[in-house]
Amino acid sequence: MKVTKMKLSDLFIKEAMDLHLTTSTKKETLQHLAGNFASLGKVSDVDAYVAALEAREAQSTTGVGDEIAIPHAQHESITQAAIVFGRSEQGIEWESFDGQPAKLIFMIAAPAGGGGEHLQALAKLSSVLMNPEAKAALLQAGDSDEVVEVFKKFEEPQEEAVEEVAEEASPSNDDVYILAVTACPTGIAHTFMAEEKLKQAGKTAGYKIKVETNGQSGIGNRLTKEDIQRATAIIVAADKQVEMARFDGKPVIITKVADGINKADELVARAAKVDAPIYHASEDANATEESVEGESLGRQFYKHLMNGVSHMLPFVVAGGILIAVSFFWGITSFDVKDTANYNPIAEAIFRMGKLAFAMMLPMLAGFIGQSIADRPGLVVGFMGGVFANPALFTDFATGGVFAEGYVSSGFLGALIAGFLAGGIISFLKFAFSWLPKSLEGLKPIFLFPVFGVLIMGALMLFVINGPMGAVMNGLTNFLANVPRELGMVLGFLVGAMMAIDMGGPINKAAYVTGTALVTSAGAAGSDVMAAVMVGGMVPPLAIAIAATLNKNLFTEAERNSAYVNYVMGAAFITEGAIPFAAAHPLQVIPSLAFASGVSGALSMAFGIVSRVPHGGLFAAFVNGVSNPLAFVLIWLVGGIIGALLLNITLSKKAR
Repeated sequence: MKVTKMKLSDLFIKEAMDLHLTTSTKKETLQHLAGNFASLGKVSDVDAYVAALEAREAQSTTGVGDEIAIPHAQHESITQAAIVFGRSEQGIEWESFDGQPAKLIFMIAAPAGGGGEHLQALAKLSSVLMNPEAKAALLQAGDSDEVVEVFKKFEEPQEEAVEEVAEEASPSNDDVYILAVTACPTGIAHTFMAEEKLKQAGKTAGYKIKVETNGQSGIGNRLTKEDIQRATAIIVAADKQVEMARFDGKPVIITKVADGINKADELVARAAKVDAPIYHASEDANATEESVEGESLGRQFYKHLMNGVSHMLPFVVAGGILIAVSFFWGITSFDVKDTANYNPIAEAIFRMGKLAFAMMLPMLAGFIGQSIADRPGLVVGFMGGVFANPALFTDFATGGVFAEGYVSSGFLGALIAGFLAGGIISFLKFAFSWLPKSLEGLKPIFLFPVFGVLIMGALMLFVINGPMGAVMNGLTNFLANVPRELGMVLGFLVGAMMAIDMGGPINKAAYVTGTALVTSAGAAGSDVMAAVMVGGMVPPLAIAIAATLNKNLFTEAERNSAYVNYVMGAAFITEGAIPFAAAHPLQVIPSLAFASGVSGALSMAFGIVSRVPHGGLFAAFVNGVSNPLAFVLIWLVGGIIGALLLNITLSKKAR
């Protein structure tokens, strides 16, 4: 059966194109194009996607020269791989390799971890843009249909080039055989732009060249052992780790992927003249750190933290909702000692939820460690999260030195453990650097896990847990004893935080604080968690009510998306409001933040507590929230306030 391959032209979203950009800066352009994409419901967390785009720009510019920029990023909230095209007549400063402003901007959006046909199609973008006729046609295109037709026309000749081979060369240069490897952090655009440039440079100079791409969909045109043995020299143009040990003893030029695009002719000339140092595998660790040199410590910290939080949240949601379900039979129905109310089904569901919820700390610490130090960091960080709360496993609660004396450091301890894991692995790499190459395989599978877990356990149980446990207990006690009059201020603050960036770091800070407090409080629940949850439920509801009250506030497509937010708000999915906030941030975000803050303050004023960290209305109706009727009314009040404010700020005069 013949399988139809996805074409490059299929990835363009006509409705999101802007052929008359009025933005003047790179940041404004990214926000504008991402907002267009989000308005069509193709990405649910537009702020996080824009942050990922900006993080990619911080590593190295995506302005590839020749008036072209290809910003690109992945995110789990992207529902469809796409290219959003924008064109600027004046050009936008993009810090391009050749200093020219960008007039043709191709913003690539890809689902996290995605692969397959759409990424193969994206690989063709570079070859099409290298064609002067294609570029001229794009500059002259009158509408979105013409843009798509340009790509339909110029991508066709590439259809049969499924398997790549070394470029044919003139007979006089048969003795020169150049290899290259290209890779960028996301493996989408720069990887293939550099590939195309290097191939063109080799062909122009008359040299045989073979280029391996380390793209998002995997390694393409892999270099074989025979290729490496024959190679005159090897060019590694990469901003992320690639397999280097195979090049041991060969002349290797190690450079940035940007140089593979901007300095392809120079690199090919150097490789042909063997103007390159001999590579030794022991240098690998130093050679692959280049990708983070241009990144600030703050950005690196944020990326590592968000890697942990994003992997933690599904466990929190699953555990919290299952715990809430168990309350359907009664708030103590899971307790075998409560003979009057005990229900075995409730206990089974409760234990499942508790076990899923208990994985929060190991997931957080493990994936922070993995972000810093790859797989060795995962196991050491994971165990650090376990050591942050040793009662996760019964071995620590049934006897021995930990039976009574251990201290749980909770969320803060797990956070420290994640970053500590990266440091421990770095130390162990240095400590065992003297081992001969023949024993390299022992490090990741034996030495790093054993010594890493040992060091992590000693540090957490005897150094970190005590002070961090005291801080967590102090924070819990402080919030529990906040005077009622100040409690409303605290509720307003955490409620508003949930609506400011809706899934971003401010939102996550409030949510994680509430989660940590409800975890430490146990069955008693947390009033801060209740304020956080109702605050996060308000933005989608406010959008839905606003669209219902005044159809002129939004376009038809936006209204259709807005009505779904009734369900999103009820389920505590704040991200449902993101497309609307992205389209009109100055009008929407302040209104939603104020409404969420009011709901958070009212929740604290009524003394409502949540015994679970998620669930929304579902949790409220199965005893997950005290005083569920008041909780629902407060949610509705916040939604109505937000809707009325939106009717003012989004009026035609305000817009």
